[in-house]
Amino acid sequence: MYEADRKFPEKKWNLVWSDEFDNEGAPDSSKWSYSARSKADWACFCSDDPEVALVREGSLILRGMVSKTANDTARYKTGCIQTRNKFSFRYGKIEVRAKFKSGKGSWPAIWMMPVNSSYGEWPYSGEIDIMEQLNRDSIVYQTLHSAYIDIEGNKDKPRYFNTVPYKVGEYNVFAIEWYDDKLDFFINGRKTFTYPKISGAGKKQWPFDKKFYIILDQALGGNWVGRIEDKDLPVEMMVDWVRVFKE
Repeated sequence: MYEADRKFPEKKWNLVWSDEFDNEGAPDSSKWSYSARSKADWACFCSDDPEVALVREGSLILRGMVSKTANDTARYKTGCIQTRNKFSFRYGKIEVRAKFKSGKGSWPAIWMMPVNSSYGEWPYSGEIDIMEQLNRDSIVYQTLHSAYIDIEGNKDKPRYFNTVPYKVGEYNVFAIEWYDDKLDFFINGRKTFTYPKISGAGKKQWPFDKKFYIILDQALGGNWVGRIEDKDLPVEMMVDWVRVFKE
């Protein structure tokens, strides 16, 4: 019998954490905090202004827009929230149902960072990018970062990223299944990409054995994304729900 013909039992996933965004107003402070503004490209315009991070009619809305806030030297403001110090996990499954209003300079992302820099500062302790979308692209990026990839330049052994079409203007479910020996990426239930742990490669290649927390943000501009077109603003990412499961 061919393996493709075999019937494998479906994995049983148990929900351990979620946000369905049912409460109006600010994101639930027991689950989320605002990401601080910093020099990092994705965070240079982060703001806790309710205009750019709010829950309305069952969805989280994260916006990128021209700032009209008095005494703010930044030209733009963006919605950026995270579960750091509130929730983190190691191994399991995360699903995020989201859609975007794209534009030139737009950079929505769903990603994860380590709670502690156990193996050193970025990229030594890893980064898991579940979804990043740029400008008006009809593809999204799914990417890993580590010292093995970003310092040593091992980008093909194994391949460290994938680009995948998505349903433009509609809700899509972006997901990973995270095991002790691989990371499987999904869009709308279809597996799109696997990044395996290499035997003997060590922590430079596989720092993905510690707890990570969740980040959701609607960034603008930066070296990768390029110029921001003010006429395309505001842009936004709407998130219907975030769900984390364990086997």
